[in-house]
Amino acid sequence: GAGPEVGGDLFLYAAQIRYAVTDRLAIIATKDGYVDANPRLLAHQEGWADLTAGIKYALIDNEEQQFIVTPGLRVELPTGQNRVFQGNGMGEWDFFVSAAKGYDKIHAVAKIGLRIPNNFAEETASARYSLQLDYHAHTYFRPFVSLNAFTTLNAANHNGALHIGLIFEGADLVNFGSSQAAGETDVFIGGGFSSRITEKIAAGFAYETTVTEGFFGNRVTVSCNIGF
Repeated sequence: GAGPEVGGDLFLYAAQIRYAVTDRLAIIATKDGYVDANPRLLAHQEGWADLTAGIKYALIDNEEQQFIVTPGLRVELPTGQNRVFQGNGMGEWDFFVSAAKGYDKIHAVAKIGLRIPNNFAEETASARYSLQLDYHAHTYFRPFVSLNAFTTLNAANHNGALHIGLIFEGADLVNFGSSQAAGETDVFIGGGFSSRITEKIAAGFAYETTVTEGFFGNRVTVSCNIGF
């Protein structure tokens, strides 16, 4: 759901693909799909989202200590459609590092990232950071709590035109190129659970709500993971 300053709903139907080249190196495609936007102040729109793909590498993978550190790089291509807030700018780079540590049945996952656009006049750069704690209560039930935050680092000016005077950005889905969002941070808290249904099939549910005013007021994620 969009935040109070926007109003409305936005649905993303997406697929993610991860291919293990080696035990440590993987190719990832993490943002693609179809957007159904229902903003309160605009007409209903549908269209394709941008495409994002990249690589990640398990730099540290200590199974005995239940500890792993994985840096990675993704590239987002402006292939989406403007009518659903995609296709803006000239693409962007996403550098990230994630780390996970297990303590018997409790697991902590932290991630930091930096998104850098190719055109700072059209899009904004941002930093993101997240923390998730989960508890392996059962194979079919692993509850978790999460915190996700996104900080906008610059104001896009669209070559001086101040094209979009928003005071917020679109978190990890939309890069508006807002002209008044520099220094603003969107913070989400949430929770949910994952379930291992079979050896190769898992499902999950998550609910997040913002503690700041931004594009999203709350978000619901339903996922299904299939291994081959």
